[in-house]
Amino acid sequence: MRVLVISDSHGEDRLLNRIVEQADCDHVIHCGDFCTDTDRLPDRSLTVVRGNCDWELVPEEQIWEGAGRRFFVTHGHRYQVNTSLMSIKYKGKEAEADIVCFGHSHFPLCEQSENMLFLNPGSITAPRGFPEPTYAVVELKRNGDIRVTYYNPNGKVVSRLGGSYSLA
Repeated sequence: MRVLVISDSHGEDRLLNRIVEQADCDHVIHCGDFCTDTDRLPDRSLTVVRGNCDWELVPEEQIWEGAGRRFFVTHGHRYQVNTSLMSIKYKGKEAEADIVCFGHSHFPLCEQSENMLFLNPGSITAPRGFPEPTYAVVELKRNGDIRVTYYNPNGKVVSRLGGSYSLA
């Protein structure tokens, strides 16, 4: 199963929809700050949360399950992700998540800690502290392994990000 994880599109719904088409995934997770009306979001299997810049009434947090994995999805601003992952780690544990997806910082991050994978796809419009816009594709393998690949909006692999992970 392939899951597109994207965040901080900040009103660029055409770019968002183009990326969703080119990524050709089974499910889409948007970690907030989509900054457009929800009817302009991709017409796909979609989990979306509200970011600090969104006006639409969508959930602040969501749980999504696919291929035997539990995803906790939030924007991240309520967990101070710009300074530390500690608060979001506690929330991930509480949610019994395998994968914690968040945005807000506009900085791509993928790291495993305490048998959870923490994934920030970066921003497709305005990266901060990283030289190019990014999004991530999570491949959930039948054997339980997880492969995360980052791309720029043109679909080119950003090879210095992502990797393969095994969670118990």
